[in-house]
Amino acid sequence: MAPTTSNLVSADLVWEIVRSNNAFLVKRKESGGIQFSRDPLNLTNKHTRKYAGFVNDKAIGVQPAEKNGVKVISKKESAAQKPAKSSIEVTHNGGQSTRKIYKAVANQTAKSGYRPDLREAAVARVSAVRKSQKEPKPTPEKKPRGAKAKKAAATES
Repeated sequence: MAPTTSNLVSADLVWEIVRSNNAFLVKRKESGGIQFSRDPLNLTNKHTRKYAGFVNDKAIGVQPAEKNGVKVISKKESAAQKPAKSSIEVTHNGGQSTRKIYKAVANQTAKSGYRPDLREAAVARVSAVRKSQKEPKPTPEKKPRGAKAKKAAATES
């Protein structure tokens, strides 16, 4: 049986080593020293151990796909030593209802026992992606109020 990363090095040790310096880390001094992550498998973009996809053996990421779709990426625990084969991509097209996509993502995350703690964050990320793909409604003209409305009504009649 081939060794997995969990057999070689624990995820906690990897996190302690790369926590202060890695390729995905974004530090902002002007915002009070807050740290973000650009990791594609990080659902909240917060630089924390729980959401760090590159550290955990099981991780889920949500990204926009073509034609208002959503792509859900998950890691295979068994292929940890083969990075090219370690991710599974499932694409939900834009024609599906948003609720069906929420349910599918929640089932993939929690029902199969993959990472139930990430279910809420995964559904929130899908919601944000779907909302960003919608066309914004045109803003209606502002109606004149008060004296301007009376003046406008007098000039029309």
